[in-house]
Amino acid sequence: MQTTKLSIIVLFVLLATGCAQQSGKIFNGKDLSNWNFVVENNAVPGDQVFAVEEGVIAVKGEPLGYMYTKDKYRDFTLELEYRWPEEESNSGVFILIEDPANPFPKGIECQLMTGRAGDFVLLNGSDLNEYTLPAGVTERPKFPVIDKLHPSSEKPAGEWNKMRITMIDGAVSVFVNDVLQNEATSKIKEGHIGLQSEGKEVQFRNLVLREA
Repeated sequence: MQTTKLSIIVLFVLLATGCAQQSGKIFNGKDLSNWNFVVENNAVPGDQVFAVEEGVIAVKGEPLGYMYTKDKYRDFTLELEYRWPEEESNSGVFILIEDPANPFPKGIECQLMTGRAGDFVLLNGSDLNEYTLPAGVTERPKFPVIDKLHPSSEKPAGEWNKMRITMIDGAVSVFVNDVLQNEATSKIKEGHIGLQSEGKEVQFRNLVLREA
């Protein structure tokens, strides 16, 4: 009887561990079945821009667009790695996507553009409480920016960068290679997560999301 009870307990622990590991991955390492795709003007199918190669998400950079999770998330920590395989360029990680519009969603971009990784870009009418118009500017820009806090902490093309995004009750913080680059707060507290195609090829790997 004791052996049977022990076996049942071990089985439950294994099942719980397996479920926890699975729920922590928004990318399964094999395909993009958990994601939807937006390509500017629907120029080409999404699978011609976004693909999986040996466990790495490869994003062509052209045409402009993005992939986004089928599910929405609110309180979480997202960790990932990204790199420019050949030439430094432009991309972004999107959070709090309210409306997956074409070609830019209504949501917040955590900038990956070379030299600017860690900026917040307010896309398609989205907002963060800390944003104010620059001095002398009377009209809201098309793409408002909250600048990163510190000089670039990025690595050169060919090397993997680490990004960590934490979202708790609308408070967002972004780390690039373990350097806190930005903090802000949002009235919107839930949304899809996205990866952008813009410029040259960018690669992503080891995407892990831990819900609070």
